[in-house]
Amino acid sequence: MPLSSSRFSRVAKTSFFDAKKLRIIGHRGAAGMAPENTFVSFDKAITDGADFIEMDLRESKDGEILIFHDATLERTTNGQGEVQQLSLKELQNFDAGYWFTPDGGQTFPFRGRKITIPTLEEFFTTFPKVKATVELKEARPVFIERLVASIKQFRKEEMILLATVKDEVMTEIRRQICEQDLTIATGFSYGEAAAFLNWVWDQNSSSFAPAGEALQVPCEYEGLRLITELTLKAAHELGIEVHAWTINEVEEMVQLIQLGVDGVVSDYPARLRELRIPNQDSENKVPSRAIPN
Repeated sequence: MPLSSSRFSRVAKTSFFDAKKLRIIGHRGAAGMAPENTFVSFDKAITDGADFIEMDLRESKDGEILIFHDATLERTTNGQGEVQQLSLKELQNFDAGYWFTPDGGQTFPFRGRKITIPTLEEFFTTFPKVKATVELKEARPVFIERLVASIKQFRKEEMILLATVKDEVMTEIRRQICEQDLTIATGFSYGEAAAFLNWVWDQNSSSFAPAGEALQVPCEYEGLRLITELTLKAAHELGIEVHAWTINEVEEMVQLIQLGVDGVVSDYPARLRELRIPNQDSENKVPSRAIPN
């Protein structure tokens, strides 16, 4: 019996991934250039060449699905308190561009521009053709149920990849996807990623049945290199994509492209766009001028 990273089988083949390589994934939009997880940031990422948008989801007090990373408001807005303790109307009164600064606090160019915390439904209607990797920050089954219902309502099953580091959340995601026979792509939770990597490091001593479609991991974790020729080869043989996050330095981008990663998550999508040769994406070729001396 094959070793599995989940007790739920993989869903039917998704068309979330097209033939294009390298996949440019805008981290919270273009978080290095504009306020994270806002439509301004998403617009910038798309303009700068992002194929996918990466975003985070939380829940308001009145059950709305918000695009927001932190549990509290202070880091990115002029509000205070916990997100889940406020209604959508209250949350959208705050300035979501308030604290963004491109120069270490000398200027705050997005203040006062009526940038609000968006909802997932607003994203679906504002960016109808944009694919997204969404990371769930909430664990309640009812939240996941509402999320899956929204994806179905807007017919976005082939446009969304669901991700979370939490094993229990991914288990619930997979349960709902499988029970409804949906073709929504998924990532790997912490435990699933660990199971795959341990299988690789154990030299494939048994067969392995991956539950997700994309392994989205940092290059290194607690001193261990996670993205290597060995892990990439094993993932690709299983039909798994490997996406590296969060990569902002050009030299590291080049190294990963040459290694053969399928996607790179970055705060600066434009830097990746400059490395991707048109019509040669599938070979992950890098212009010689982009390779650091």
